[in-house]
Amino acid sequence: MAEEKTEIENKSNRMSKTEYYLAIALAVSKRSTCLKRRYGAVIVNNDEIISTGYNGNPRGEENCCDRGTCQRMNLPSNSGNYNDCFSVHAEQNAMISARRKDMLGATIYLA
Repeated sequence: MAEEKTEIENKSNRMSKTEYYLAIALAVSKRSTCLKRRYGAVIVNNDEIISTGYNGNPRGEENCCDRGTCQRMNLPSNSGNYNDCFSVHAEQNAMISARRKDMLGATIYLA
């Protein structure tokens, strides 16, 4: 009887699919190369992870974390305006890495 209760208790502690995919997005955010904000994105379609992405400079450009400074904050205006940011959003990076047909009807989780 105790074994049955333990199994039932374990099922009630199981995270939802939304929580699961958000946890993965949070883990992906740890790869962010931005010094100011860290975001991760996961694209899911029919319970299959299609792509992941995190925010950071475009490929081929030096990352802010490697340079040790934020380009946007180093501009003469030091405006902090996002229009001056060189980073690519996490969801953009995830979409760039995915095939269009796989994204149709998909869900993006962002953390």
